[in-house]
Amino acid sequence: MTKQEDNKAVVVRWFTDFWGETCDLSVVDDLAAPDMLLKYSLHEPRRGRDDIKAFMTDFRTAFPDLNFWATADLIAEDDYVVGQWEGGGTHTGPAFGDFLAGSLPAATGRTIRFTGTTVLKVIDGRIVEEIGLDDGVAALTQLGLIKAA
Repeated sequence: MTKQEDNKAVVVRWFTDFWGETCDLSVVDDLAAPDMLLKYSLHEPRRGRDDIKAFMTDFRTAFPDLNFWATADLIAEDDYVVGQWEGGGTHTGPAFGDFLAGSLPAATGRTIRFTGTTVLKVIDGRIVEEIGLDDGVAALTQLGLIKAA
């Protein structure tokens, strides 16, 4: 396999096991570099395996049905893999304060569904960066944190 094929395989496993319908946090130890950076427009940046695990634990506690899936073939070049995705969930859990635009009270019952594009940097089989641009306006509007124009 080529480097790009290897990197795509790492990202497919990450998308499936970390972001998919069921989350297996052991994948963080398997695939993330010790100081991995996870950065999305809706959330505070996270760095390191423990911080990334805490992020996902809190996210899935607040949104128990959280799920993301790919919507296009992955594109790979050198150390980078780019993926397009769609996902969301329903806020039925505790208060959630990770959004940069504000906090949600507990169990709002609001459902979000939005899209995004993610660029991952993979070096020697480990993800060192995951930088994503999501449709935060759609998600925050659906959650009632910003008003529709």
